[in-house]
Amino acid sequence: MSDIKKLGFGLMRLPKKSENVTDVDIEQLKSMVDLFLERGFKYFDTSYVYHDGASETAIREALVKRHPRDSFMLATKFPTFLMPTEDRVEDIFNEQLEKCGVEYFDYYLLHNLNRYLYPNEVKLAHLFDYMKKWKEQGKIRHIVFSYHDDAAHLDEILTEHPEVDAVQIVLNYYDWEEPLIQSEKCYDVIRKHGKQVIVMEPAKGGTLAHVPSGAEHILKELDPTASAASFAIRFAASREGVLVVLSGMSNIAQVDDNTSYMRDFKPLTEAEERALKEVKAEYQKTWKYRCDNWAALDDNAYGVPISTVIRAYNSILIQPTSYCAELYYYKSFRSAYDRAFEMGDYSAQTAKIGGAFDVTAALKEAVKMQLENSFQDHMD
Repeated sequence: MSDIKKLGFGLMRLPKKSENVTDVDIEQLKSMVDLFLERGFKYFDTSYVYHDGASETAIREALVKRHPRDSFMLATKFPTFLMPTEDRVEDIFNEQLEKCGVEYFDYYLLHNLNRYLYPNEVKLAHLFDYMKKWKEQGKIRHIVFSYHDDAAHLDEILTEHPEVDAVQIVLNYYDWEEPLIQSEKCYDVIRKHGKQVIVMEPAKGGTLAHVPSGAEHILKELDPTASAASFAIRFAASREGVLVVLSGMSNIAQVDDNTSYMRDFKPLTEAEERALKEVKAEYQKTWKYRCDNWAALDDNAYGVPISTVIRAYNSILIQPTSYCAELYYYKSFRSAYDRAFEMGDYSAQTAKIGGAFDVTAALKEAVKMQLENSFQDHMD
């Protein structure tokens, strides 16, 4: 794989001229693209579904038509979760080539794999076989998939598909040890298989761009001129084997900021790594449900780590956007257990944490929210 600068331009949150998600501001995007390229970056990431399909055509207008093909790398994603039948696979891929205005994709991803989509859609439609064929034909350069599930199922997929070149995962210092997202564990699995890592959500949908007031001084003492987002992106880029860190940039100021500190990338120091652990602790102080003994919640008759569900709910509540990575994960998580746990009585667990909160009520609230807002309705 090419040696490229570690910042990628995510095309998921493009500037718009109106409230219509497809009404992308092409002229502003052109300026953003030009600045990104001018500063030595070249990786662009789009998808069949971003901006209701307008992202692929927007990047054709702002980038592909205006710059030499060898001056940039373009990644897009097959809409696995739309569950197209196999006879639609080639049509969708060819449509993407046409919409983007290219003859090949540098990186082509199966979008949003998990323990359900892999056996029920990817295998049945032979999607990896198509990927290998397209690579042999020169229509894609690298076989990749994005992933929203636990480390164990990721290990299974990579074991069965050694042809994969890289995996795109949620990776940030907030979710590094969170039990639902499992950033660190998934990262370790990818590296065990010798694949490269593409990072999405390094700033957790903007959450890590605005730290809690109690954490502001922690970062200012490290570098009074650095943005909070810069620490988050540098955390992700500092992991060994990371090919590129995607940032969903929405305006020229964000491009300017992100490229300013990533042009001559410097990995985090040990002091900065320690500081980000302190910042994570400050985020936890803002959670709706808090306790000092999360493990006590998991000692229950159902054998379910319900602390995982409540912690994820806490995380959803502090995020500034309706897009939350956790909403991709919950239905996969619950499929591993008898769903009776969602209606269980956890008064014993409430006692174990000294009444810090009503565990039964908190779990029901968390489950209701995550089921109603999950992006994976096909798993009901």
